[in-house]
Amino acid sequence: MQTQQLVLLIANLAGTFVFALSGALAATRRQLDLFGVLVLAFAAANSGGIARDVLIGAVPPVAISDWRYLAAAVAAGIITFRWSHLIERMQHPVRMFDAAGLALFTVTGAHKALAFGLHPVMAALLGMLTGIGGGIARDLLLADVPMVLRADLYAVAALVGATVLVLGTLLGLPTVATMSAGAAACFTLRMLAVKRGWHLPIAGRRGAAAGDNPPRR
Repeated sequence: MQTQQLVLLIANLAGTFVFALSGALAATRRQLDLFGVLVLAFAAANSGGIARDVLIGAVPPVAISDWRYLAAAVAAGIITFRWSHLIERMQHPVRMFDAAGLALFTVTGAHKALAFGLHPVMAALLGMLTGIGGGIARDLLLADVPMVLRADLYAVAALVGATVLVLGTLLGLPTVATMSAGAAACFTLRMLAVKRGWHLPIAGRRGAAAGDNPPRR
């Protein structure tokens, strides 16, 4: 049991760190000051987990009761603020970090929901919410349309990862194996969607293709 708890803690802190990197890097691109970068880092890293914990009654949420989550987000924010030019050299850095955070938070969120006795279907949905919550908070704070509403298979990738975790748990498979498989499925699907441009049908696309005039912006 202690090993399982350690695995969950490491996965949660890793997800917090990489999601904080995505939030901080998005903030540096908008030329926010240090405080703004740290706020975006914390919001991106912990909003999904806070929403999950409130919904299942795990209060106070672990993100504000365990100092390590704040420390991971602040560390990622400071690193990004100082060395954003190095991180930017990576291909699609924000989306890569975002996909990694999405994968890690999705499986840990679904696992925690199952541990609190939720129905497997609702646990999968709550895992998806845990994964997408940080990205929504980040985009709203930057006055963007949340990526989950416009990106290539964002929430779908999270739901797939959460479903793999839930099914593996129901089959009695080891926690590490199910978490690894779920996270890998989510991350792979998300990055393939980014690379190949996979997406769900887009509102207005059919009318535009038929010759309708698009609305002015």
